[in-house]
Amino acid sequence: MGWFRIKKTTAGEPLTSFYEKKVEELEEIKEQECRDEIEIVYVDETGFCLTPYVPYAWQENKKRIKVKSSRSKRLNVLGFLSKKNLLEVYSFECSINSDIVVACIDAFSKKITKNTVLIMDNSRIHQNNLLWNKEIEWEKLGLKIFFLPTYSPQLNLIEIL
Repeated sequence: MGWFRIKKTTAGEPLTSFYEKKVEELEEIKEQECRDEIEIVYVDETGFCLTPYVPYAWQENKKRIKVKSSRSKRLNVLGFLSKKNLLEVYSFECSINSDIVVACIDAFSKKITKNTVLIMDNSRIHQNNLLWNKEIEWEKLGLKIFFLPTYSPQLNLIEIL
C-alpha cells in the first residue's frame, strides 16, 4: 500500500468505431498541417485564483506544511494555441459560457491568415446550437472546428474487453 493521488477520469469510453474514425480524421488534419495546407490551433479554458488546490502531501510528524492562501476573484482565460507556440488569450473575471466562447472564436476568426482547424473538447459550452449555428460562417473565413471524440457513460471498459 502507498499513498497515491486519486486521479479524475471520464464517465466512460468512446464507442470504438467512432473513436477510430475520429483518430483517422485527426491524423489527416495533422498531415495537412505538415504539408503547410492548414494551421492547427488548440482551444481550451482554465481559471486562476489565489486559493491553491493542495489535495494532500506526505508530512513529517508534528510538522505541517502550510501554503499561504487568500481569497481572490478568479481570472478565467480562453486560449488559442498553435504548434508554433503562438498564443491568443482572452481573459474574463466572469464565468466562461457559450456566448463568450462564440465571441472569442468570432474575434479569432477575423485574425487568421490561412485555413485553420480548431481542436476542441466536448464540454457543454462547446457543444450547443449557438456554436453549431456559426460553423458555416466560420468555414467561409477558412476556420473549421474539429471536436475530439466524445465519451459515452453507458459504455464502460469492462464491456469492451
